Amino acid sequence: MKSIALSVDGKKVVSGSNDGAVRLWNMETGKVLAKWTGHTERVFSVCWNRNDEQVLSGSTDGTARVWDVETGNTILEINTGPLYMYTATFSPDSTLIAIGGDRSEDERIGIWDANTGKLVAILKGHTNSVSCLAWTADGRTLISGSYDYTIRTWNTSTWQQLAVLAGHSNAVYDIAISPNGRILASASWDKTARLWNLENGQPIGPPLQHPRDVYCVSFSTDGTLLGTSCDDINAYTWDISAIIKEAGLIELLVSCSFLCLPVYQLNSRS
Repeated sequence: MKSIALSVDGKKVVSGSNDGAVRLWNMETGKVLAKWTGHTERVFSVCWNRNDEQVLSGSTDGTARVWDVETGNTILEINTGPLYMYTATFSPDSTLIAIGGDRSEDERIGIWDANTGKLVAILKGHTNSVSCLAWTADGRTLISGSYDYTIRTWNTSTWQQLAVLAGHSNAVYDIAISPNGRILASASWDKTARLWNLENGQPIGPPLQHPRDVYCVSFSTDGTLLGTSCDDINAYTWDISAIIKEAGLIELLVSCSFLCLPVYQLNSRS
């Protein structure tokens, strides 16, 4: 199993596998409800749309597929061409699909229309493979993490790069945005996880040290805890509230209005 995603209602899980199959699971019983086939290589990424009616999968066979959950049929197939795919995700309103991976030169993120499959934009900037993507809840910003050690933010109206978050000393393998949309967490092969202030792109506190490479990060539903997964076969939990308070940034624990724009985004337009 290469990837899993929990449905919005929390009742089902979808998984992607090395055998190219996408499986739908019942959370309560732990049983497989359906097995969807079509990919010919491993499925690195799976994602639900906003109403749990569709699942997006991305594979190293060079395709992304949108599946109808009720019928199990592929309703859209996107051929990403030379893009070796690591991650694929719906926009918050499920109208766009962002795909990250490795491609010629610096074309490592593609944006596609989720209804037509038409290519909308190619985002240039990363100098190595893009391993993870996340949209802010308002859909205005796309965030990417890469093997080039950086995290980058993108304006989804213009598709221009807004900022580069630098600090990791090895590949950034996973990112997650806090439920209130104000904090970013990143996992890296430099044996650390980091917290970032999304209002100015600055790191929050010292890196969270681990014995080995860190592969996954995830916030609790209330945003007070962070879970990390490490290559030492252990999972760790971190008290985000304590870290934020110690950094003197307690305001980041408060929900941000949907009208709130990141400081670095405002500055980039001046």
